[in-house]
Amino acid sequence: MSRVAAIDCGTNSIRLLIAEVTVHEDGTRELRDLHREMRIVRLGQGVDATGRLSEEALDRTRRALHDYDERIREESVERIRMVATSATRDAANREDFFGMVRETLGVDAEIITGEEEARLSFVGAVGDLDPADGPFLVADVGGGSTELVLGHWDGKEAEILGSHSADIGCVRLTERCLHTDPATADEVKSAGELTREILDEAFAAVDVSTARRWVGVAGTVTTLSAIAHGLSEYDPAAIHLSRVSRAGVDETARELLAMDHDRRAALGPMHPGRVDVIGGGALVVSVLAAELAERAGITDITVSEHDILDGIALSIG
Repeated sequence: MSRVAAIDCGTNSIRLLIAEVTVHEDGTRELRDLHREMRIVRLGQGVDATGRLSEEALDRTRRALHDYDERIREESVERIRMVATSATRDAANREDFFGMVRETLGVDAEIITGEEEARLSFVGAVGDLDPADGPFLVADVGGGSTELVLGHWDGKEAEILGSHSADIGCVRLTERCLHTDPATADEVKSAGELTREILDEAFAAVDVSTARRWVGVAGTVTTLSAIAHGLSEYDPAAIHLSRVSRAGVDETARELLAMDHDRRAALGPMHPGRVDVIGGGALVVSVLAAELAERAGITDITVSEHDILDGIALSIG
């Protein structure tokens, strides 16, 4: 048994998992959570337009990492791995980010390959599912990108059949198309067309026709599930492995896009940092739902609270 810390730094949020990893005799690995935490830092705010990470975004991320470092020390963690994705890949001043992480956390952040990101996300997402329900399609709707990963899971190892990272996510879509609060009908139409166009490239790269179960991960999807199920507050236990029908996805997306900022902020499960971008994220999920119904006959989404963060922790346990 080992104690590890996994950090996932995305375009919109930065998350920490401290866990104990137990390796069993049959080769399976088991995570026992000690602490999970998420901060909205909007690291990728404006990157799509400027090509650079802003000083304000770097400072927000620095403060979050400082707090994470204190908790990691309190928990006597043996190994740390931090993975950074979409926003830092594209930024001209990404070395400022790396230096800040090294100074604050004492380890280097990794910008992993798309293949490694796909594998880690897949393993984290499907670990609690029955392997017989596969092949699984895991969709990670993030701030700057959406990852699709198709594969098998036998309870120990993952066989990845295909993966693709599409340059569309809740922050990127909101900044490009959804400028009014609430969004206008023309803005929503334009955003939907752009999302379908970009996701077409993903479906050309990943043949989803063989998928039998769609698993959605990350904050956009979990928040959408909480709202669709009428939760009064965010409850990870109730959200994990919940299912939302295609009709439920579409209805929730329409409702969120029709709300103004104050109405979205008043929703019990809504994290304050997601208020401005949840409509765009829900629209991406809605387009995914329509495409998977047509291409694979899948009629609902299984929502997992476990994702790349769990895969990172298992990789160093």
